[in-house]
Amino acid sequence: MIIWLASYPKSGNTLLRSILVSLIFNEKGNVDFNQLHHISNFPAGIFFEKFTSNYAKVKEISKYWIKAQEELNQNKKLKFLKTHNALCKIDGNAFTDSKNTVGTIYIVRDPRDIIVSASRYYNKSHNEIKDNMFNRHMDLINNYNGKAVSTFLGSWSDHYNSWSKNKKNTLLIKYEDLINNKESEIKKTLLFIGKFTKLSIDENKIKNCIKTSSFENMKSMENKGLFKEGSKDSDGNIIPFFAKGKIGNWRDHLDEKIVREIESKFKKEMEELGYIN
Repeated sequence: MIIWLASYPKSGNTLLRSILVSLIFNEKGNVDFNQLHHISNFPAGIFFEKFTSNYAKVKEISKYWIKAQEELNQNKKLKFLKTHNALCKIDGNAFTDSKNTVGTIYIVRDPRDIIVSASRYYNKSHNEIKDNMFNRHMDLINNYNGKAVSTFLGSWSDHYNSWSKNKKNTLLIKYEDLINNKESEIKKTLLFIGKFTKLSIDENKIKNCIKTSSFENMKSMENKGLFKEGSKDSDGNIIPFFAKGKIGNWRDHLDEKIVREIESKFKKEMEELGYIN
């Protein structure tokens, strides 16, 4: 069955994914971007090839979410999948179900910081990203291995609530805690995964993971061309994936009007998460 690494885009999913891959699939616990394939992105075209070729239409691909997962789970092994998809239904088609999913690790980030990060990465204005985060019908087209695939997001609050309120075997990780208290968050995550599979990870592995998953090291590896999942702009130039990685970066970049709109729109969730009082 599947353990999901789920998040809204630009919330720290790649960091958590890199950490888990280093601990579970690397002998020494070192982050190695060449091993990220151990936790694949879903939905991606490769999982739907036997069902449809229309990957870019969310209503079409939603028909086969469960079928694709059933195919993956035929080997009866525990697997991890990364997703930005909301835990939703489209035309009655559920994103996943209890027959295919055993647990979820959901990573959440301050939506004000998401705006700054997503604006740079997707080359859109802060207002455009804000409007996307408010859009309850928002879907995202990602390009995996040359195939454009639709991922349904909904609004930021809908996305967060869809996964976090699913109380069965769900672990919530805040990006800010992962940055400030990495060791304790790693151990909490390993304890959660240990409910579903036997893990044997010593302190040296965790120390190596903490060291090699630092923002500075991951940025350095990207600069050396080792990160293969970045995007390109309209001129074909690579857009850096690891830019700042800071907490509270919105304070230096966001217009006060946008801050007020975000805090008003997502007041309930932001208070629940401690982002506002």
